[in-house]
Amino acid sequence: MLFDRVKKLAEERGENLKTVAQKLSFSENAFYKWKTQSPKSETLEKTADYFDVSTDYLLGRTDQKRYYDLTEKDEQSIQEELQKMIEGLSNSGHAAFDGRTLDELSEEELEDRELLLSSLENSLRLAKRVAKQKFTPKKYR
Repeated sequence: MLFDRVKKLAEERGENLKTVAQKLSFSENAFYKWKTQSPKSETLEKTADYFDVSTDYLLGRTDQKRYYDLTEKDEQSIQEELQKMIEGLSNSGHAAFDGRTLDELSEEELEDRELLLSSLENSLRLAKRVAKQKFTPKKYR
């Protein structure tokens, strides 16, 4: 599992294992040894840092590459928050579309609405990810 994950990460970067090993100052066959031997913790951490993934991901304990990646629960939370924002905009007397229904909006206004919603959703995702990076205790990273 460990060897396969490292190999896949290297391929995603367009590199081979020999090149990655050289960049990390490991022996050329270091990763191949991981098929039968467990690496030292320092070596594992150095590899995880190089690929910007967690050691738990490399070891196969989780499929989440980074501690700050959004989980299914985070995505659900974002959708709920987005829905609250949409309802808030719709219920305010000075909404961007003057309280008209979707049927009453022009093609251009519908596109504007979709862009606004996409922008809000992306902003929520970014904010959630930054918060996870900033506020996740080091022992959980």
